[in-house]
Amino acid sequence: MNDQVGAMTMPINVAQIQKLLPHRYPFLLVDRVVEIVPEVSVVALKNVTINEPFFNGHFLGHPVMPGVLIVEAMAQAAGLLTQISRRLKGDEGSPLFYLVKVDNARFSAPVVPGDQLRMEVRLKREMRGMGLFLARSLVDGKEVASCELMCAARAEE
Repeated sequence: MNDQVGAMTMPINVAQIQKLLPHRYPFLLVDRVVEIVPEVSVVALKNVTINEPFFNGHFLGHPVMPGVLIVEAMAQAAGLLTQISRRLKGDEGSPLFYLVKVDNARFSAPVVPGDQLRMEVRLKREMRGMGLFLARSLVDGKEVASCELMCAARAEE
């Protein structure tokens, strides 16, 4: 898929993602954006490999991606939806958005090395510099996690 979204060509790769998010190894948890409807929704991917540093201790002999990192990956996808949408409107000085609330987190299956996490995030509403997002993650078409996320804008100091 090489669709054009404004001045961006899909898919959006990790080098482009690093220009949009402040996260870096080992905490950048999005590898690619494959779909986006600006100000509405985004679909992003995370390839989960045995080389992830958290697998060293979670769990010995039975590697499982921590649920909190699945939530963080969905929050990063929400941040990408916000940053890409703002840039497409010409706002190059977009503030950072911080995760401020997680509600209704559910985990229905483990995420293990070799899985590809597909994060689907939809903006539910935006108010006073905050965004409320509905997020879910899938592996092989099966939902493995879901939650509501609230992110708030914070100007850089």
